[in-house]
Amino acid sequence: MKKLKMYRWLFGMFFIPTLLLAQTEPEEVAAVDDKFQNFFYESLKQKGIENYDKAIEALEQCKELEPNNAVVYFELGKNYLAQKKYKEAYANFEKVTQMDPKNRWAWVGMYDVCYDTQDYNQSIVIIQKLIEFNADYKEDLTSLYMNTKQFDKALELINELNEKVGKSDKRDLYKADILKDSKYQTAEKNHLLDQIKKFPKEEANYISLIYLYSQSNQEEKALEVAMKLEKEIPTSDWAQVSLFKFHLNNNDGDNAVKAMNMVLPSIKIDSKIKHRILNEFLIYAKNNPKYEPDLDKAIAYFDDDKEVKVAKEIGKFYYNKANWVKAVKYFEMYLKNAPEEMETLLLLLQAYTDNNQFDVLSKKADELTQLFPTQPQFYYYSGLAYNQLQNFKKATSILETGLDFVIEDVALEINFNIQLGEAYNGLGDMKKKEKYFTKANELINKQKK
Repeated sequence: MKKLKMYRWLFGMFFIPTLLLAQTEPEEVAAVDDKFQNFFYESLKQKGIENYDKAIEALEQCKELEPNNAVVYFELGKNYLAQKKYKEAYANFEKVTQMDPKNRWAWVGMYDVCYDTQDYNQSIVIIQKLIEFNADYKEDLTSLYMNTKQFDKALELINELNEKVGKSDKRDLYKADILKDSKYQTAEKNHLLDQIKKFPKEEANYISLIYLYSQSNQEEKALEVAMKLEKEIPTSDWAQVSLFKFHLNNNDGDNAVKAMNMVLPSIKIDSKIKHRILNEFLIYAKNNPKYEPDLDKAIAYFDDDKEVKVAKEIGKFYYNKANWVKAVKYFEMYLKNAPEEMETLLLLLQAYTDNNQFDVLSKKADELTQLFPTQPQFYYYSGLAYNQLQNFKKATSILETGLDFVIEDVALEINFNIQLGEAYNGLGDMKKKEKYFTKANELINKQKK
């Protein structure tokens, strides 16, 4: 919690000493005046060099001379506060407020003491007094309500400030934290409904209400708000977020596509929401293949997205479903923009393998061995492809070259030896065939131990 910063009036600079009414001789009055002012200015000097004990001694002399002078108590409060003597500081500031309840700066001093000592409940009492002087202190009151877990009061005050002075990042964080607890959501929903009635063109209120309804699984109400938003603000991209989900649930693919194509290019919509929409449409398109062209168009919106590699993730989705044709399609799409991304290259080669595209596999793997001459996996896929194409001589040459680059990868070494055994079997060299198969079995048995 951060306190409101206020510039304080330096009381000492505007001090007017009180006359001792019982005395009538001007010379005596002047003498007392001079004595008081000497002590008072000595206290200011000592405070200025942070010699607070000396400053307090001088102020005690002032107090003896003028026991009803509020300025003396105020200065004592400031010096005790500087020494972190909170009890004494509070007592002196409080004395000032008893003498002059409208002395704003004495209330500030009491608030400083309570804040420093984390007495937030008493801080609330004092801050409510300070609000009479300056409404900006309501910002402090919001934080105090949060610290004392008076979330219902905090939420009410946050909404009041949002409406009167506009939103702030700090209050938005407070509000989000409060609304994690469902017991406060009903009040907030009612508040938002009221705000929508009062300000039907304020998009943010609809968005917040849609989010709350969605969080509490009130999808029908969320849809009602989205449709109302679309009616009031036809250009709203946020309305389409909820309408997209509604259309999908109703198996209305055409309207879902229309909604999606409004959301994805929108600069207003958070990227996480866009990714969620794309994932939902991906699952829908899987069961409704006629919408695959729309899926491809949707992916294009994410070409510049550095956080999530969309085409790659869709390729993985189909890869895990053993749909090799579509996995290949999306891996190739992704690699157009990231041609050297290693994980996707290996996934693509495996997808070619599983799809029995050995001619394509051999060409792609050969090309990669030229680009990455020390990467053993590319030699392995090349050798495997040539074995399947029955070009055993080329397979043995490539596999023996690639095997030299295998370092501390037992599984890959086993696969190399198996493919070399297959290649030499195809060439009719039984001796080398047995050599490599035996080596593969030894590695397998070693791996099991």
